[in-house]
Amino acid sequence: MYNPTVARLTYRALLGRRRALILFALPALLLVIAAAVRAFNGADDQVAADVLGGFALATMVPLIGVIAGTGAIGPEIDDGSIVYLLSKPVKRPSIIFTKLIVAIAVTMVFSAVPTFIAGMILNGNGQQVAVAYTVAALVASIAYSALFLLLGTVSRHAVVIGLVYALVWEALFGSLISGAKTLSVQQWALAVAQKVSGEGLVTSDVSLTTAVVLLIGVTVLATWYAGQKLRTLKLAGEE
Repeated sequence: MYNPTVARLTYRALLGRRRALILFALPALLLVIAAAVRAFNGADDQVAADVLGGFALATMVPLIGVIAGTGAIGPEIDDGSIVYLLSKPVKRPSIIFTKLIVAIAVTMVFSAVPTFIAGMILNGNGQQVAVAYTVAALVASIAYSALFLLLGTVSRHAVVIGLVYALVWEALFGSLISGAKTLSVQQWALAVAQKVSGEGLVTSDVSLTTAVVLLIGVTVLATWYAGQKLRTLKLAGEE
C-alpha cells in the first residue's frame, strides 16, 4: 500500500520553500510563547496546560494539519499534475494511503515535537503535562491529516475551508459550545491525554471510549472516501 515514489514526491511538495516557512513558523511561535511565559511566571503546571491546550492543540495542530493534509494532494489536483500520477500503474488506494502517511508524519513532526519541547520549557513535564499534550497532538495529527486529505481531494477550496474549520470550529466552537465538543477532534485528543496527565489538568467532555471510536472511525472513513473520490477523478479524466 505504501509507494516510495509517491511518498518522495509528496514530501518534496509539502516541504517546499513556501510551505516549509509556514510549517516552521507555527512551532517557533509556540516555543517563543513558552519561553516568555516561563520567564515571567516560572514553572506552573496549570499555566503550562493552558498554553499547550489553548495554542498548541487548539490552534497550531489543526493549522499544520490543514497545510499538510490539503498540501499532500490539493495542489496536484489544482494544476492537473495528478493526471500524470493516475496514468501510472499505481493503485488509487495506494496513492491515498501513501499521501496520508506522509501528511501524518509531517503533521506529527511539526506539531507533537514542538509541543513536547514547549511543555518541557513551561514546567519540565510536571504532572506529565508535556507528555499528555504530546500524545494529544499525535492522535489529533492522524485524524486531522485524514480529514484534510479528504478535503483536498473533494474541493478546490480545501485550504480556505480547512482554515475556517481549524480556526472557527476547533478553536472557537469546539472549545466553548458543549454540543459541538462531541464532534471536535480536539476534544477526542484531549480525552486520550486526560489519561496521561495529572488529575484535573487536562479535561475533555468526551469519554475515552467514544473518543477512540470516533478517532478511528473518522480516520478510516475519510481515507476510504478520499480513495473513492480519486477513483472517480480518474474516470472523469479518461472521459
